Amino acid sequence: MLVINAFILFLLDFYIFYALKATNIKFVKTKFFKITWWTYAILLLLGVFISAKFSIPLSFRAVILVAFFMTVVSKFFFAIVLFIDDLRRGGIWLKRSISPMKKVSTPEEETNTLTDPLPEVPVQGISRSEFLTKAGILIGASPIVPLSWGIISGGYDYQVRRQKLYLPNLPKAFHGMQIAQISDVHSGSFYNKKAVMGGIELLLGQKPDAIFFTGDLVNNVASEMRDYQDIFSKLKADLGVFSVLGNHDYGDYYYGAADSAAKRKNLVDIKDVHRVMGWDLLLDESRRLKVAGEELCIVGVENWGTGRFPKKGDLKKALLGTEDQAVKLLLSHDPSHWRAQVLDTDVDVMFAGHTHGMQFGVRGEHFQWSPAKYVYKEWAGLYETAEQKKLYVNVGYGFLGYPGRVGILPEITLFELIKGSDPS
Repeated sequence: MLVINAFILFLLDFYIFYALKATNIKFVKTKFFKITWWTYAILLLLGVFISAKFSIPLSFRAVILVAFFMTVVSKFFFAIVLFIDDLRRGGIWLKRSISPMKKVSTPEEETNTLTDPLPEVPVQGISRSEFLTKAGILIGASPIVPLSWGIISGGYDYQVRRQKLYLPNLPKAFHGMQIAQISDVHSGSFYNKKAVMGGIELLLGQKPDAIFFTGDLVNNVASEMRDYQDIFSKLKADLGVFSVLGNHDYGDYYYGAADSAAKRKNLVDIKDVHRVMGWDLLLDESRRLKVAGEELCIVGVENWGTGRFPKKGDLKKALLGTEDQAVKLLLSHDPSHWRAQVLDTDVDVMFAGHTHGMQFGVRGEHFQWSPAKYVYKEWAGLYETAEQKKLYVNVGYGFLGYPGRVGILPEITLFELIKGSDPS
């Protein structure tokens, strides 16, 4: 995958470079520009490769990731403008090829054409192609400001979102119970331990009775948690910390889809990290919480997602032995699992993550929008059916790819369980 991505980026660099060379911009025709362009492109790809394959200081990795993402986004927008211009010019060429313009000349004009030099036509302004190219440069540079702000301010700007969950069958002993949820840590993307610790302290300050983690502890490999295991080990709650695996935790994006000894060992190491931190990792199984002689059931499944995502979870197995429970709370990483399987069960509330809200959009009290809505029917916040079955999608604690967030900020959700029906 890394080789394929590198090849695609090289083609993008090649396409933009020669489009710039075809303009009348003097600077791009210099040898200095050529050397600078290709040196930067090669060093950036080399830095990404080293960052992905080797353990390097977090500060260096942060610089590489930021430079890589902002460069790719800017070049992508620029390439779109260039491609539109190429389509325009290609259409003109095709039209002229199919029906070339013919001019009827007098005999005198034909004679003069052979002997007279072509008249000079004064050029005024710039051509349409050059205008689009220069406009493309401005458009390509335009994302830099919001993306830079998202890196500086958004990536670690943890927000506590409070949500009441009304459950008619909730045992009285659990009325008022507080549950905190985080999801999608993606520890391999972090580069600021102090900020990460600040988020954990914010969560602990809410004093939840239980904590849920809904998958994607790492980007690819267990070793990514080496610098952050001590921080997340601080998560404690009277009724326990419960967790599940996400699609990134299986190592598929690093080791490939095929089974291997290294991949199996990595998964064992991931599970060990949960155990060492004191988290109760639920692998298609359930737990019973007991308070004042009453019980509530927590169920957790391995990752199950529609499309290309792993379908490792066994929901039927996880629900075995829970038939007598009045309320079942399910931890499942991918929200697409809700419609695909969970709604056909007696699960009351499913807690998910996975979408990140695409780390970009608008999220207010009564309105939210993100490109994620065009991929997932349920992508952020609370969803409910007429039968009062609920799904909550947490937009994530960390980030992946783009090392920041714009509008869709990192989330710590605090739920209050309430016995009864929603008054609204």
